[in-house]
Amino acid sequence: MMRIIAGTHGGRKIFSIPKDKFVKPISGRIRQSLFDMLRPYITGAVFLDLYAGTGAVGLEALSRGASKAVFVEKDGQCMKVIEKNILALGFTEKAKALKADVLSGLKWLEHFSDYKGYDIVFMGPPYRTEDNLPLFYSQETLNLLAEAKIVNPKATIVVQHHKKEPALAPPGFEHVRQEKYGDTSVDFFRPLKE
Repeated sequence: MMRIIAGTHGGRKIFSIPKDKFVKPISGRIRQSLFDMLRPYITGAVFLDLYAGTGAVGLEALSRGASKAVFVEKDGQCMKVIEKNILALGFTEKAKALKADVLSGLKWLEHFSDYKGYDIVFMGPPYRTEDNLPLFYSQETLNLLAEAKIVNPKATIVVQHHKKEPALAPPGFEHVRQEKYGDTSVDFFRPLKE
C-alpha cells in the first residue's frame, strides 16, 4: 500500500495500479529522498508530473505545500487512479490530470501553469516495455521540455531513469546533481543563467 509520506496529508493512503499492469511506481525510499532535496523549493511551487503513473510524486508535492500540480499520463487506467487519488485527498482545486502522450510535445502545457512557467518538473518515464525491451524516453523528454520553454528561470527538473539510460542536459540547461539507488538514477537539471 502506497502512502503520502509527509506534509498536510502525511500517512494517507494512495490508490495504486494492479500489480499485473506494467507500471512501476516510485519507491517510498526514492520519494522520501527526492523531497528531502526539493524541500527548499516546494512551498508555493507549480509542479509538473510527467509520466505520472499513480500520481504519487505530484500528490506528495501538494501535501508538502506546492500550490498546484499538473499530472500528464497517457494510460487510461492510470488516469482513473490519478483522478481517484486527487478526489480522495481533496486536491481537486490544486490538481489537474491530463491524458496525453508526453512524447507528442509539451508546449501546450504552458497554459496549465497560467503562463508563469513550472517551478519543478518531475519525470519518471517507463524503463521497459511489457516485452522487457529497454525504453529510452528520458533524453527525448528533456529535449522536448527545453524546446517547449515552459519552465521558469529558477526551475528544478528531476529525471528518474535506469542507470544505463543516458540523461544529459539539453540546450539551455545544466546538470546539477545525481543520486543513485540500485538500478535507478535520479538526475537534477536547472536552466542556465542568461
